[in-house]
Amino acid sequence: MTRARLVETRAPRQPAAAALVLHGGAQRPGNPEVSPTQLSVLRMVPVAQRLAREGRGRLAVFRVLNSARGWDASTTPVDDVTWALAAVRERYGDLPVGLVGHSLGGRAALLAGGGAGVRSVVALNAWVYPTDAPDLRGRRVLFVHGSDDRIADPARARAVARSLSGRAEVTWVDVPGGRHAMLRHGRTFEREAARFTADALLQPGQVGRAAEDAREA
Repeated sequence: MTRARLVETRAPRQPAAAALVLHGGAQRPGNPEVSPTQLSVLRMVPVAQRLAREGRGRLAVFRVLNSARGWDASTTPVDDVTWALAAVRERYGDLPVGLVGHSLGGRAALLAGGGAGVRSVVALNAWVYPTDAPDLRGRRVLFVHGSDDRIADPARARAVARSLSGRAEVTWVDVPGGRHAMLRHGRTFEREAARFTADALLQPGQVGRAAEDAREA
């Protein structure tokens, strides 16, 4: 079986923290390998780039390419995140880490978020079960969900957010008109994920925001 892979977006020599960006993508017949050019993978490229800009040279950013598409009983994206966390520790030592995932990647981020060193979790249009109940005590968690998502039910994600709020610091952001692929209002998803992660890992993490706000206005 193909191993998971790390794709470097920004890798400072001595970062203050690291972020792992997790793609979604449904299972396919025959269990084909994850392709760097599949749409669910490519959609996370601008998310990773925005994280790198927000980190201003202090944040190492890597995209994780899963070992397989989708989610089944034998291997899940959570296993790939666990591997990626170990790879980051081996490279940089015990840095604080943020996880940012879309769709099934959002679920993987939530379920792997109790791992050693993880400080924050961002779930973008997360495809979850209402019974998902990871132990995220001490973590900061952000859900960003489009109101028009017809693939990952916002109600399910809200149920998980409510459940987690008793044990973690949970924030919910609605994206009116946002759909599952995050193409509509894409900058909103990217901005919320990057700012939240930078704030959690690099506090105060406020440098440069006024200029970016002005450019995006």
